[in-house]
Amino acid sequence: MSTATADVRRRNNVRVRGRAGARPIVFAHGFGCSQEMWRHVEVAFRDRFTTVTFDHVGSGGSDLSAYDRGKYDSLHGYADDLLEILDELDLTDVVFVGHSVSAMIGVLASTRDPSRFGSLVLVGPSPRYVDDGDYVGGFSESDIDGMLDTLDANYLGWSSAIAPVIVGNSERPELGEELSASFCSVDPEIARHFARVTFLSDNRLDLADVTTPTIVLQCTDDVIAPGAVGEYVAENIPGARLVRLDARGHCPNLSAPEELAAAIAESVG
Repeated sequence: MSTATADVRRRNNVRVRGRAGARPIVFAHGFGCSQEMWRHVEVAFRDRFTTVTFDHVGSGGSDLSAYDRGKYDSLHGYADDLLEILDELDLTDVVFVGHSVSAMIGVLASTRDPSRFGSLVLVGPSPRYVDDGDYVGGFSESDIDGMLDTLDANYLGWSSAIAPVIVGNSERPELGEELSASFCSVDPEIARHFARVTFLSDNRLDLADVTTPTIVLQCTDDVIAPGAVGEYVAENIPGARLVRLDARGHCPNLSAPEELAAAIAESVG
C-alpha cells in the first residue's frame, strides 16, 4: 500500500470488504452520520461486490485534523475526497450509493470524473432544501434559518429533538435514538458548519451534467426530501429513473435495510 493510499484511507477511515476484484460498490453516509449507518445494507453485497465504506472528514472515525473550513465550505470539498478515494483505490465502474447530502456529493464527483462511475444510486437526494419559486424543496427560507439558529444555540438539544422526526417510524423510537446518538457523536463546531453547507446548498444546475446511469430511491413520508424533490431530481438528471420505496422516513438504511438493499441490487443488476 502506498503512503498516499494509507493517508487517504486514514483520513476518511476507508474500509474495503467483500469479494476482491469484483465490481466495487461504494456507500456514502449523510449529515451527522457515519459509515455505521450502512452496516445492515453493505453486508448484503459482500458476496458479489467489493464493498467500500468511509467517513466524511469530520464524521465517524475520520481524521479530524484534516478538517479545513475553507475546503469544506462547499460540497465540492467532499466530492474531491470521494474522487481521491476512488483514485487511490484504483476503482472504476463504481456503483455509488449516496444517502441524503452524499447523493449530491456523488453527483458532483461523477460530473468531475465520470470515468470512475458506472451507476449512481441516490437515496433521498435533495439538490436544494429551500423552496424557490415553483421549486419545492420542502422548507421555507425562514424554516432553514430557524433550524440553523437552533442548531447554533443548542446542538445537542437540536439533535435529540430532530433525529426522531428525520428518521420517522415513531413506533420504533430506537431508530431515532440511534440517529440522535450519531448526531451527538460529531464535534458540534464541525456539525454546525456541515449543516450550513448542506442545507444552504443549491446543486440544481449540476443535475443536467450527470452522464452516469442514475436511480433515485424515494421514501414515503420523508420530511427532509419530500416526494416532489425526488421527482425533480429524476426529471432533471438525463435518463434517471425514480423508484418509490415503501420505507418511511429519511433513513431507510436504518428503518428498512432489507428493502433498501433489494432496491439497490435490482437497480444495478
